[in-house]
Amino acid sequence: MGEWQNAQAEKWAALYVRLSRDDENEGDSNSIAHQIDILSKYARDRGITNFKIYKDDGYSGTNFNRPGFQEMLTDIEARRVSTVIVKDMSRFGRNYLEVGMYTEIRFPELDVRFIAINDGVDTDSTMDNDFTPFRNIINEWYAKDTSKKIRAVMKVKGNAGEHLTTNAPYGYMKDPANPKQWVRDNDAANVVYDIGLYVMDGYGPSQIARLLKQRKILTPAAYYESKGINCNVKPQDDPYGWNSSTVAHILDRWREYLGHTVNFKTTKKSYKSKKKIQNPESEWVIFENTHEPIWTESIADAVRLARQTRRRPTKMGEM
Repeated sequence: MGEWQNAQAEKWAALYVRLSRDDENEGDSNSIAHQIDILSKYARDRGITNFKIYKDDGYSGTNFNRPGFQEMLTDIEARRVSTVIVKDMSRFGRNYLEVGMYTEIRFPELDVRFIAINDGVDTDSTMDNDFTPFRNIINEWYAKDTSKKIRAVMKVKGNAGEHLTTNAPYGYMKDPANPKQWVRDNDAANVVYDIGLYVMDGYGPSQIARLLKQRKILTPAAYYESKGINCNVKPQDDPYGWNSSTVAHILDRWREYLGHTVNFKTTKKSYKSKKKIQNPESEWVIFENTHEPIWTESIADAVRLARQTRRRPTKMGEM
């Protein structure tokens, strides 16, 4: 975590570093190690030896729900921190309203000094702080502009038939020889095929989930974890704990399991929001026969029909 002594006896300085995926394109100048070197040297040169390093690697500046940042806030609220030091304002965040709320309201209330080295910001000094809100707006504009460029690139790729998802659907994996192409992941593909057969036999998502659990089939999240693949899904306590929503999600991707690519199924309202919104099917772009199918046309037809005529029990237990 960094070097800090007698933490419980006295307050320490918080050295905060952050790196997002977009920052990696700029080389080593913004790397975590480089930021730590700068902040540590700055602190030591000013006689600050009692400090703690908080870091977030791979997190956007528009999102303040970062583990390192939240840990730092917890220590600040507990009045354990005297000073927060960052390389520049953009490392702290790129949402000018939230940055201003912390640096201009909450930190002063808790008697926490804030320093952004490269921007010359020091809340203990009355010099040069008037321009700080404008820096925050510029940083947010940068994040918005980057988001626009990424969206434009994704639109071109999507319309050209390239897969837009970070991970291939359960049952497939990226071809090691050509990451743009999906190939069968045989172990998972066999499970997907069995799910299709269960649908043809008349089973619904809840019943299929129970059957898979009885067979001790790893859930997709547990399967990815066993393979060392990061799928950004928190594994369940029970690695065989299939549920109806997981099965339904697989059934809803029947087009992909027929060998087709479906792009633009979801969107986001804003670059500040991580929540995905489902697009209407009229906005989807479908490319047929782009990869090897797992399901036959008969299985896919049965799945599609089952999803169109979903049944739900009434309070009296009737279908």
